[in-house]
Amino acid sequence: MASDGARRQFWKRSTSKVPGSIQHVYGAQHPPFDPLLHGTLLRSAPKLPSTPVKAKRGSTFQEFESNTSDAWDAGEDDDELLAMAAESLNSEVVMETAHRVLRDHSQRQGQHRRETPASGDSPQPRPEAPLALSADARLVKSASESHTSQPAERPSEAAPLQRSQSLPHSSSTALSGASDPSTLSSAALSEREASRLDKFQQLLAGPNTDLEELRKLSWSGIPRAVRPMTWKLLSGYLPANVDRRPATLQRKQKEYFAFVEHYYDSRNDDAHQDTYRQIHIDIPRMSPEALILQPKIFERILFIWAIRHPASGYVQGINDLVTPFFVVFICEHIDEEDVDSVDVSQVPEDVLRNIEADTYWCMSRLLDGIQDNYTFAQPGIQVKVQMLEGLVSRIDEQVHRHLKQHEVQYLQFTFRWMNNLLTREVPLRCTVRLWDTYQSEPEGFSHFHLYVCAAFLVRWRKEILEEKDFQELLLFLQNLPTAAWDDEDVSLLLAEAYRLKFTFADAPNHYKK
Repeated sequence: MASDGARRQFWKRSTSKVPGSIQHVYGAQHPPFDPLLHGTLLRSAPKLPSTPVKAKRGSTFQEFESNTSDAWDAGEDDDELLAMAAESLNSEVVMETAHRVLRDHSQRQGQHRRETPASGDSPQPRPEAPLALSADARLVKSASESHTSQPAERPSEAAPLQRSQSLPHSSSTALSGASDPSTLSSAALSEREASRLDKFQQLLAGPNTDLEELRKLSWSGIPRAVRPMTWKLLSGYLPANVDRRPATLQRKQKEYFAFVEHYYDSRNDDAHQDTYRQIHIDIPRMSPEALILQPKIFERILFIWAIRHPASGYVQGINDLVTPFFVVFICEHIDEEDVDSVDVSQVPEDVLRNIEADTYWCMSRLLDGIQDNYTFAQPGIQVKVQMLEGLVSRIDEQVHRHLKQHEVQYLQFTFRWMNNLLTREVPLRCTVRLWDTYQSEPEGFSHFHLYVCAAFLVRWRKEILEEKDFQELLLFLQNLPTAAWDDEDVSLLLAEAYRLKFTFADAPNHYKK
């Protein structure tokens, strides 16, 4: 019996709150739960008046066990206890309270509409939303409280915060629609261009230009003011060291004109007659037309290169690769914004001589990386056309099958894409933008160009699939409607080409059936 008494004393003296202990249920024998009055009840857990302990029968172990059987149940929190309390409320009380809440909400909405100004007036700041109640305040108020008068408005509702006062005046004006969105867009664009130009100028002005960083900046396009110098650096014509550049320019220009003096007179020799004749025929086909007024410059550049590279010699299409370099370098000395309408006559003779030498050396650097495109039987182009066909068959099988179905061979329309590097397919201004990225890409002219051609072909998939005749299909592919293209179109094309390169370059069997 002594042990039984000790057991009772043990269970009775444990007055501390234990996990899972039963708490008072509001709505039963206690007054209804008021969130404003009892919001901190569950957090502070004050000792509430209860039936005297003396009147209660001594707890047994079985009662304690039944009362604490949920002590370690996961998910038992204050919200569930409150939900239990809500279930014990009378249904009439709940319905009456719900109707009152809806009525109060409708009254506040009507008051808000009356305070809203007309569409022509300046917008007024919206009142600060009342703070959300805590988890302890989620119960519906009791019936006794529903019969009381409405409480006074809170200070936050009576005097809403004036949020718009913290906004700058210029921002408020822009938000009210006083400014033209197109003006804001152009201002933001010009600010971005100015920022990019500043980055280029800082990079080029350093004692040793970081070529890797320069390539990263140039991928998205090069500002016109710094494009000549950037192209000379990226092509490897000029050194990264600023102090060595003037001496290098002078030496290379002198070296070029030594070649002219030594080789150019041999253009009338029997061994070089065919080469010179073909160059003479191709120059009038060059674009823009203003360049035709200076035929001697291009004759010398092309002839000297052909004589000094006997493995390939001159091939039709190389003349188109001279044009972008010459136009970019000459735009450094004229104010013409449109590269398609440059006026060579504005440039002094000595400046033209330097531009001619710079063009020759940069074109030579370019052709050194794709010379197999112009050797006998042009094997480089043959391989690239086959690679393009395989790539298109994997990225857009429907277009590939449509071309095969109408017996259109890739070589019939992509040979010029590879031979002229798309200079005949897009306007000159787009070619210049395209070459900005080519020169910033590793092997841009030889490798990345393949993915640009694939993206260029798939770009016209809708029109290609609509053509159901061999002749019409081939004519369309050889005369694509790109006359109205601008830098944005080229940027989209390059972005798609980069996606294709990222997906397929290191996975030759990717999507291959």
